[in-house]
Amino acid sequence: MAYFLGVDTGGTYTDAVIVDEAADRVIGSAKSLTTRGDLALGIGRAVDAALSGAGVAAREVRLVSLSTTLATNALVEGQGGRVALIFIGFDDGDLDRGGLTEALRGDPVIRLAGGHGHAGQETSPLDLDALEAAVSGLADEVMGFAVASRFATRNPAHEIAIRDLVRRVTGRPATCSHELSAQLNGPKRALTAVLNARLIGMIDRLVAACERHLAEIGIDAPLMVVRGDGALISAAMVRERPIETILSGPAASIVGARWLTGAQDALVSDIGGTTTDVALLRGGLPEIDPAGARVGGFRTMVEAVAMRTTGLGGDSEVHLKTEGLVGGLRLGPRRLHPPVPRPLRWRSTPPG
Repeated sequence: MAYFLGVDTGGTYTDAVIVDEAADRVIGSAKSLTTRGDLALGIGRAVDAALSGAGVAAREVRLVSLSTTLATNALVEGQGGRVALIFIGFDDGDLDRGGLTEALRGDPVIRLAGGHGHAGQETSPLDLDALEAAVSGLADEVMGFAVASRFATRNPAHEIAIRDLVRRVTGRPATCSHELSAQLNGPKRALTAVLNARLIGMIDRLVAACERHLAEIGIDAPLMVVRGDGALISAAMVRERPIETILSGPAASIVGARWLTGAQDALVSDIGGTTTDVALLRGGLPEIDPAGARVGGFRTMVEAVAMRTTGLGGDSEVHLKTEGLVGGLRLGPRRLHPPVPRPLRWRSTPPG
């Protein structure tokens, strides 16, 4: 008999469920606070409780599926690591297209001559010596690099050469735009690469935390991650392409709603601690956004469910408007973490 383990790590809670494949039903579930300082703690508490409630031994689990809203939340809240963009062969105005400047948030940009023409021919050679000096100076300032070259989807040679140089010189991860999309829109590919590079550290910590706890309790099963379109990809791939996990949690919610209710056509709303996500189920399948996932005001080139994501949830910060003559309240997009209760300290004598 095979059992599946599902884990969902959200901004506030981490949930775990055990599914009996033969019976096609959930036989155990549990919830724990997401422990941002060490994600393995929250994952472990949820997983252990779900296994105990289902009466299933760890060795009986045959597949583990991980979904998350951490990437979505990070983009909505403007979080993520500092990165550098290496921008090759583009015009002066290309940085202002497609929201790229906004996505960079003041992070460094290295402009280089190079790139290719629409037929894949090299327009000018790369100055790799100058690039090596530039990236060496940034190695301690950024957690990763995004590489975007003009017409890289027609010829990725310059992106690959720069990626290899960056990894060799700095030891930092480097994301190539052509690896994330085969479309021609260079600035939009660059934006997607920037967001991917910004998320690498966060998603790597999540996957590592899950793998660590699974190994500790003796689960020897493939770990798969829910992509933004509801499909599953390997943990190894998602470490390189964390941008694929944007809308992962909401996509899992849509698939779960279909499985639990049997509904073919429905409006599905997923309200979490950080965001509210709304999507359509048509003919038993989630609709896919042909223009790419839109999250946090950014239109990416990531294939994902067609969904409206708003930075408004149960933990959204409330701002008091005091400017001008008319006041009011503004909610989100950032969330406030639930306060951790502090232990009481008793005194033997009244304070002086």
